[in-house]
Amino acid sequence: MIKAKVPFAVVGALLGAAGLPLYIHAPKYFVDTYDVSLTALGAVLFGLRLLDVVQDPLLGRLVSRAKDYIRALVIIGATLMALGMIGLFAISAPILPILWFALTLAAVFTGFSLLTIILYSQCAILFTKPEQIIVARWRETGQLLGICLAAIAPTVLASFIETPFSGFALGFSGLAIFAVLLTFGHWTTHAVEVVQSSFATLAFALKPYLLLGFLNAAPVAITSTLFLFFVEHRLGSADLAGPLLVIFFLSAAVSSPVWSYLAQRVGIVPVLLVAMIATLISFVFAFGLGTGSIVPFIVICIVTGATTGADMTLMPVFFTNHLKSQNHPADISFGLWSFASKLALAFAAILVLPALELTGFDPNAVTENGLLSLGVAYAIVPSFLKVLAIYMMYRIGKYHA
Repeated sequence: MIKAKVPFAVVGALLGAAGLPLYIHAPKYFVDTYDVSLTALGAVLFGLRLLDVVQDPLLGRLVSRAKDYIRALVIIGATLMALGMIGLFAISAPILPILWFALTLAAVFTGFSLLTIILYSQCAILFTKPEQIIVARWRETGQLLGICLAAIAPTVLASFIETPFSGFALGFSGLAIFAVLLTFGHWTTHAVEVVQSSFATLAFALKPYLLLGFLNAAPVAITSTLFLFFVEHRLGSADLAGPLLVIFFLSAAVSSPVWSYLAQRVGIVPVLLVAMIATLISFVFAFGLGTGSIVPFIVICIVTGATTGADMTLMPVFFTNHLKSQNHPADISFGLWSFASKLALAFAAILVLPALELTGFDPNAVTENGLLSLGVAYAIVPSFLKVLAIYMMYRIGKYHA
């Protein structure tokens, strides 16, 4: 049983290394390296998410219709991610930096979306409903460990090489090759009998779940995008950003098995609601932090890291169980689920970064008004969105089997 789940944990680690850390490192890397404006970065990130609006559901359909070529699709997804990461961090922009940023991220995002849809839909097909929490424990713990390694890698590598982000990109490519080789014989072409429905009908049927996915992902998208800026300018502790990221993601990784254990005992919905409320309280407290407030922020990192572990572990299971109970096609459904999550990232990119710049936050010339805007964007906006997510979770959970 364990051997069957380890390969999916490795793919989870690969996706984790290319997920949230990319949003943490990439914008600041291009600001520092090429002096690209926040507004320009926000516009590009939003444009890429518009691509996902069309791309993710279509990729879900592609996976559904190309089951006989699932291994080839895995190779394509991993290759796109590896090449995009190398172009992003290991190669100096050969063209206009903002355009290079867009092209390389587009490759990473496409590969990421394709591999994510394959991973989650295959797990839904291969494992029974009672096994979903167990496989999620392995898959999401692997993903969270991948996030941890990617979050701290540039900081650690800086002690050994002059170009730490290049080392990170090459290490990521090695992990991509290893994941493809390890999982090659585990993907299935077995077709599962599901209710046949039009794309629009399926999207309508899943609408409450997709809205929940968006509302719950949006706060994490915002805080991930602004994390380094908040630590450097609001807390005045740029040198602690790496360790704080490690604390956050290690808390998520360590807590993931605990959340799955609790969900098996008392149910997924109560556990998710507790985690979401704890996240909300942490956001509220974060707004009051200022220069030197490191110890309270460490506590917030531990709490929000743990609750992120709950979201990452249990939300996909919550969605998968609904798909199984309604006999919906997993591949197309996870294409829509991925789209909802990516839309949250688009929301963070197009609204938060430009709004920060418009309200006076300039990382090169920080003012009191700019710091206030940063605090509102990092803590208050996510709090409002989390309240809406809690409401949706409660409303759907009343009827969730």
